[in-house]
Amino acid sequence: QVQLVESGGGSVQAGGSLRLSCAASKYAYSRYCLGWFRQAPGKEREGVATIDSDGPTTYADSVKTRFTISQDNAKNTLYLQMNSLKPEDTAMYYCAIKPRGGLCFNHRLYNYWGQGTQVTVSS
Repeated sequence: QVQLVESGGGSVQAGGSLRLSCAASKYAYSRYCLGWFRQAPGKEREGVATIDSDGPTTYADSVKTRFTISQDNAKNTLYLQMNSLKPEDTAMYYCAIKPRGGLCFNHRLYNYWGQGTQVTVSS
């Protein structure tokens, strides 16, 4: 059982920045996908950014130039640096992990999820 705990959410004004963190308990996957996903009220969950255990990253077009996903393997922690935030970024943000196989960006393939952290961006 993998446990994921997100932190770092909050309320900011448009143009501001936040850094989300996701602390993971030890997992046995040697190859995996880690990702950030978000869900706004009344909308489907969507991919924000993912990182493959070999390094490649993928971003949603809407965040590509503003968000950066990274991981610290020594700390078993995943990060999402979010800059130039917009009101449309407002959502609950979740981190998740799955064994490598299939598209990293497909949230339906993920086994383990954190409880989420709320990000609210005001105009």
